[in-house]
Amino acid sequence: MTEQRVSRRTLLGITVGLSATVVANAAAGQRGPGNDGATFDRALAWHAALERCFAVADGTGLYREYHPPEPQDEPYSTEWPFSQAHIALLDLAMIHGTTGRRFAPALAKVRAAQGRYWSKTSTTGRAGHLAKVLPPLGHGDDLYYDDNEWVGLAEIQYHLFRRDPVSLRNARDIFELIRSGWSNDKSLASPGGVRWTQKKDNGDRNTVSNMPAAEMGVRLYMITGDRSYLDDALRFYHWTNATLQQPDGLYADHLKANGLVEKRVWSYNQGVPVGVNVLLWRATHKPEYLAAARRIAAVSHTHLVTGSRIDNQPPPFNAIYFKNLLLLEHEIGGRRYREAMRAYADRMWHINRNKEGLVHFPGRRSELIDTAALVQVEAVLQWNPLNLSLLY
Repeated sequence: MTEQRVSRRTLLGITVGLSATVVANAAAGQRGPGNDGATFDRALAWHAALERCFAVADGTGLYREYHPPEPQDEPYSTEWPFSQAHIALLDLAMIHGTTGRRFAPALAKVRAAQGRYWSKTSTTGRAGHLAKVLPPLGHGDDLYYDDNEWVGLAEIQYHLFRRDPVSLRNARDIFELIRSGWSNDKSLASPGGVRWTQKKDNGDRNTVSNMPAAEMGVRLYMITGDRSYLDDALRFYHWTNATLQQPDGLYADHLKANGLVEKRVWSYNQGVPVGVNVLLWRATHKPEYLAAARRIAAVSHTHLVTGSRIDNQPPPFNAIYFKNLLLLEHEIGGRRYREAMRAYADRMWHINRNKEGLVHFPGRRSELIDTAALVQVEAVLQWNPLNLSLLY
């Protein structure tokens, strides 16, 4: 996540929502085992528009960040939007049957392109993904721990899907980076926590740099049996709960170096703790974790969905939020969260899809990350329900 992204998400909180853009008709298409009225065609249409408008036709497998492009734009997207396009292809590939299998070559290409952000070292001495592509295509820039965690979770999802040993090794390497990001500065308020970035002028410790790390740790423990992964996951989990979970059960965004808490409620910061608790319940069989997952899901649904705030959240935050809620619903049954996800997808398709087939909001250009998020949402709604256990 870059400094540019901070300003963008603040802007999104103002400009996202139901806008008077082009209204498109829902496409009717082949249905899969998890369909519940959605169509494959929507996922395919979002993805086709993404490739048409953002793919860079130079053999790198990379994407542009904005459409239409402007002369001052960098040639390639920053890592966070790219990772969400990567995950969109992973989610498409996991659709049941021939529809999913057709995306295997494209997924292989984007997985290879992900490596263009990978640096063999960083300020902690650990390898990791930088915010921009490395030389000779770019100049690398800073490292953000949350950016790396999303890729780590994608590597784990791919390993669980394909039993691929390379992706598991990649995830373990990323987790070593995350471990190195734990703050040991005792002078800070609430010492501990994984920092948001390696930038020296930023001491923020965020829900989004700690809870996805916990999610990675529990998954790696369940795959490998290595207890140290669970111990670290619990360290990240307990620090975040003690520092950033508010009395109403929702999670604040981050703790600043000066001890002040940024209390803005973002949807992905509510979804990931739900997923962490579900995985902790699976890993330990302690019922308090499943109870916590239920509570966070319920209070966040009330705040975001019932409270009509969900459309004012950035689409990638909502994709992460809803996918973690589906992980819970896979365990407890019901359709409340799936139906909320479906309704959100419907609104985006009918109201925020422009004539080029991209997600669009008034007053700004279309962004890779927003359309990638809708590919994820529509693709996962097509999955075989049994595969929902593999989310995050």
